[in-house]
Amino acid sequence: ARVDRIHVDGLIRTKDDIIKAQVTELFKAQDFYDIIIHAYKVREKLQGLGCFGNIGIYIDTSHGPHATPEGVEVTFMVNEMRRLTGGISTMVGNNEGSVIVQAKAPNLFGRGERLQMEYSYGSKSSTNISISVVKPFMGSSRHKILTGSVFNTSNRFPWSGFSQCDKGLLVDLAFNPDGTGILKHNLQYEATYREIISSKHMSFRVREQCGPNLKSAIRHICSIDKRDSLIFPTTGSLVQFSTEVAGFGGDIGFVKNELIVQTNWTPHEYAASIFFNSKLMLLNLSSMGFQSGLLREISNDMKINIADQFFLGGPLNLRGFDMRGCGPRLDGNSLGGNAYWALALHLYTPLPFRPGRHSFANDYKENMKIFKEDVRCAVGGGIAMKFGNIARVELNLVMPLLFVRNDVLQQFQFGIGLQYL
Repeated sequence: ARVDRIHVDGLIRTKDDIIKAQVTELFKAQDFYDIIIHAYKVREKLQGLGCFGNIGIYIDTSHGPHATPEGVEVTFMVNEMRRLTGGISTMVGNNEGSVIVQAKAPNLFGRGERLQMEYSYGSKSSTNISISVVKPFMGSSRHKILTGSVFNTSNRFPWSGFSQCDKGLLVDLAFNPDGTGILKHNLQYEATYREIISSKHMSFRVREQCGPNLKSAIRHICSIDKRDSLIFPTTGSLVQFSTEVAGFGGDIGFVKNELIVQTNWTPHEYAASIFFNSKLMLLNLSSMGFQSGLLREISNDMKINIADQFFLGGPLNLRGFDMRGCGPRLDGNSLGGNAYWALALHLYTPLPFRPGRHSFANDYKENMKIFKEDVRCAVGGGIAMKFGNIARVELNLVMPLLFVRNDVLQQFQFGIGLQYL
């Protein structure tokens, strides 16, 4: 079998050239099974344009004077989105729930461009207002999306004794953003006017960093994600490395590197077994995560603000410690650090009811150069579950083994979010 013709029915505003760039690969199919696989890939590409609501696929034998004996015709029935859409939704992340009000104008000029506006309010009084313009580039082998945003955000950090208000501009060029299991790149430029606002109870070290500052930075994020699920993966791995350089104007200057590695595997059922409640329970999943970061000054004339430091602790981060509860502290305020590494090992086993139980061990180190000093360690067990496709929920009982006097411990923890160690 081969593809003789491709039809796309339902186009109104969308230009032909951007559609041709998405469907051309369908002509490479060699047999009927290959046609079906390529047809679904093309549908995913069309959906990635953000121009269409529902997309149907119809495959029929080829007709007409130019039809081949084994030829077929593939028809995509598309339904273009309205010129203006919007809605209200909820989101969970970083142990906080948010209500989001969104409006967008899709497919502005017929090639996938869109204008979107978003307002969100979090359960911990965080707010975000953003206006973004998105332009996809589909003509080459690498799918690219250019996004320009202006934003106004505010967040409270009571663990460090300050609040933060940001107003700025972000330009992002994403390569292969919708690809699965392939290398992705993000090149970003951010210019932000930040105001650090003091709270009633704060240390002098934090107070002297309060006030306005201007950060102008470029950022490169490189990642490859082969996990079968973002929230509760059972197989696959994630590797992400980011580099941020600030100092292209403004009074903030630094080089910041961060590495995130996660791997998941299922042990052999005979080689990996444990006793639990006097019954033999088989390990269903093992997971290991590693994170590290390094922050350095680039000039004596520029400073590093507390908002740029690394912080550890929390129910989805370094378990057994309160939010930002691990690391340097002064008068009850977490000051953050310039370097860290953290390691977590998870062992999951089924409960009589789904989802799963796990135990873990975490290690923390503020200074990467001295591996035998300033290390934290905690072990514990709990319940982890996948809350639909929205968030990961954990309920843990943790015992910190290595800690220092100023650390803030929390043995019983409830965590909900998307990012976790």
